Amino acid sequence: QVQLVESGGGLVQAGGSLRLSCSASLRTFTLELGWFRQAPGKEREFVAAIGWSGITTVYADSVKGRFTISRGNAKNTMYLQMSSLKPEDTANYYCTAGVRLLASRSADYWGQGTQVTVSS
Repeated sequence: QVQLVESGGGLVQAGGSLRLSCSASLRTFTLELGWFRQAPGKEREFVAAIGWSGITTVYADSVKGRFTISRGNAKNTMYLQMSSLKPEDTANYYCTAGVRLLASRSADYWGQGTQVTVSS
């Protein structure tokens, strides 16, 4: 069973920064990890993903250049550094893991989510 736990969400002003963390169970070593988000009344959307080695990354166009995804040396931790935040980034952010996250943007395992609120 793969377990994912997010942390680091909160309230930030527009233009500010925030870093999300995800702690995963040991079985995620060879899985691709990623982030999705869902705003109230909207569909869940892909944000970013990273390969098992931590080298290959992919981003949604809406966050490219502002967000950076990374993987810890232990490979079972993941981070999302968010900068130049906008009110439209407000959402519940989910840590995910999967076999083909990079290619298909489809996750097999999901965390419970952490709320990010950006005030204008």
